[in-house]
Amino acid sequence: MASVYRHLLVAADGSGGAAQAALHAYRLAAATGARITLFHASPEYPFRVSADGILYQPLGRREYANVCRERTRRLLNGLADEGRRLGLTVGIADAVASPPWQGILAAARTHRCDTIVMGSHGRGETLALLLGSQTQRVLAHSRLPVLVVPATLGRSRGAPPGHRRSSRAR
Repeated sequence: MASVYRHLLVAADGSGGAAQAALHAYRLAAATGARITLFHASPEYPFRVSADGILYQPLGRREYANVCRERTRRLLNGLADEGRRLGLTVGIADAVASPPWQGILAAARTHRCDTIVMGSHGRGETLALLLGSQTQRVLAHSRLPVLVVPATLGRSRGAPPGHRRSSRAR
């Protein structure tokens, strides 16, 4: 029987939750033979800053694009190297996208991924609603399965991947 997972898109934003999601995706890919594409969405060209009635643009558009590209390549190459050391097929992709969730969905379509893997920052429902969770938006709009890896995964000693300890006293 063929694996359900053939090509995973892993959304990476430089956070610990995204790194945890990448590690989980690597374990899944190793078990199923899936390929991985790491993806990062850089924000649109930055806002203009106004002070003392003067309008400032901190960087030109080209300079901003170069800074984003370099930061993204450093982030994704570091994550990709970890997966390649494990013998996995890992590609990288990036885009300028605001909001990022739209870039993630577009990348999954473009790269013909069958599953999206994302980290959860573990902020809780109330704060996530106030801040606007990219993961929640991907979940709401994706036609693909989305695997959400909690930021706390792996923090509890001795727990196997995917296992959460009960908070009850033992």
